[in-house]
Amino acid sequence: MKLEIDIAVAAPAWARVEGLDALTRDCIEASLAETGATLVAGCEVSVTFCDDAEIQELNAEWRGKDKPTNVLSFPTPGKLSARPLLGDIVIAYETVTREAAEQDKTVRAHTAHMVIHGFLHLIGYDHETAAEADVMEGLERRIASRLGLRDPYAEGEAGELNEGHVDTI
Repeated sequence: MKLEIDIAVAAPAWARVEGLDALTRDCIEASLAETGATLVAGCEVSVTFCDDAEIQELNAEWRGKDKPTNVLSFPTPGKLSARPLLGDIVIAYETVTREAAEQDKTVRAHTAHMVIHGFLHLIGYDHETAAEADVMEGLERRIASRLGLRDPYAEGEAGELNEGHVDTI
């Protein structure tokens, strides 16, 4: 099945992440393969790479939280297998970069985790309860492994199994 992935880079700082388009596409394709989600043929998803100011505005408007966050997902309502527009993922550069440093991960690896996490929300996964979190984190770990990334929840990991290889993902 062909999934249309629309990528917008709204913050120039994202140019520092080499191969961002390919990384995004690989993460979404691996997420689909791991979950086995059934989507409408020609389904579309939008991914916007923005800055903290933009994501803070969205977070305040849609979630009532007037602060930046790493990733927001806006799923289109309706049954997954009947949605031609899957929804939108928005990821903030400064927050992702800061978290990557705090978690001793590469920005690339943490960005991949945010794309995966955001996409899983679009296809119906959540982490509101402990049981939901276990399922979603398990999927994130398997998808990361499929892409050659370390466990995104492990502490003190550099993030990528093959550091220095641009084509790892």
